[in-house]
Order: sequence, then C-alpha cells, then structure tokens
Amino acid sequence: MNYIRFDSASRKLWRNGVRLIQITALALMVLSAIPARAADQRAVKSRFAPVYPEIAKRMKISGTVRLEVTVDAVGKVTDVKTLSGNHLLSAAAEDAVRKWRFEPGPDVSTVDVSLEFALSQ
Repeated sequence: MNYIRFDSASRKLWRNGVRLIQITALALMVLSAIPARAADQRAVKSRFAPVYPEIAKRMKISGTVRLEVTVDAVGKVTDVKTLSGNHLLSAAAEDAVRKWRFEPGPDVSTVDVSLEFALSQ
C-alpha cells in the first residue's frame, strides 16, 4: 500500500485550517443565537381592543396577529408593522394598536405585540 506522508509543516497547516473552520463554525452558531435586534418591553398605559372585522366573523377566521410596534420616547406609537397573522385580522389589529399609549422611555423603541382574535362559541 502507498501511504501519503506529511511533513511537520503540512501537518501544522492542516491542524490550523481545521481549527480555523471549527472557530468559524462556533462563531456562526453563537451569532445566530443572538437576535439581530431585541424588542424592548414597555408597559402599556392605555390599550384599545381591536374591532373584529365583520367579514372575518362571517368567514369564521380567528388567530393571532403579531405586530412590531415602534414607540417614541413620549410613548406614542409611530409605526406598526405586521409580522404574522391573517391579512383581514392584521388591518384591525394595526388600527387598534396605533391608538395605544405606552409608558415614556429614554429613546425610541420597538415592542412586539400579539393580539388574539377568537370567535365566541
């Protein structure tokens, strides 16, 4: 049988390459576990319930709508973006959350809000 022999310089280069790959893989795993932007938690001062859309009631649509809400330093909602949920329900959820007021904070922040739409039995 023919064996491939590596000299000591080649072995060191090989080991360094393997270590570099391991370190890179570890760094990618750690970075993927950290959220790109963590949502702040601010207390809600005033909350308005969403109006269940009549068409959604007739179609028996229910579910959860997740929203990303941008709040200024005073506590006023400046922007609302739907992250997930039914389109018919998300419009009603966005309209309701735009009327909410949050506790004042040091700066503009982003808050994740989930609203549940359920049909009464």
